[in-house]
Amino acid sequence: MDTSLGSAVGLIGRDGRTLADVSQTGRLGHAEAIGSLLEQVLAAAPGAGADEDPLTHVASGMGPGPFTGLRIGIAAARAFALGRGVPVVAVPSHHAAALEVIEVDAPAEPFAILTDARRRETAVTVYEGIDVDGIPHAVVDTVLVPQADVDRKLGALRRIEVTAISGAAVARIARRAVAAGRTLTGSEPLYLRPPDARVPAGPKKVGS
Repeated sequence: MDTSLGSAVGLIGRDGRTLADVSQTGRLGHAEAIGSLLEQVLAAAPGAGADEDPLTHVASGMGPGPFTGLRIGIAAARAFALGRGVPVVAVPSHHAAALEVIEVDAPAEPFAILTDARRRETAVTVYEGIDVDGIPHAVVDTVLVPQADVDRKLGALRRIEVTAISGAAVARIARRAVAAGRTLTGSEPLYLRPPDARVPAGPKKVGS
């Protein structure tokens, strides 16, 4: 599952083959969409809803992404995994986007994955090929770059602007990480900036 951009849910088989991959675009409505997308995926995959559930892991896209939308997908992934009694595998969302680029184009040079971080900023991660475990190799970790500075910062580096993340690609990254015994990211979402909400300060003292 991934809600770093739109809402996406995918399912792959034990051999890595995509069994179902559905999504809904838009920055809003993640909470309304994620349950319906999950139902569509399970309905499209024979046996996924049976008593002897073949599901072994739930992959959760951890961002970068906006605070509210991202936590909806992560919470849904954790709740679904808890209900099925399977572990959650945390996956950087840009890894999934990079994997799709590599599988389609096989770029020989480094390239940058760009996603809209709002507030006139862009989230950027630079990749170069895949590592021995088949996971995209990030040579520059994800950073926020002002949109006005993207050209200057990236220069001639090839850039791919991503507007959607594939749930199946998130699952493929997770499958390879599990097979290699690797942890790709921590359990905390990659927000890149603190949420707007703040804990209220204590009451001000009133002078006499």
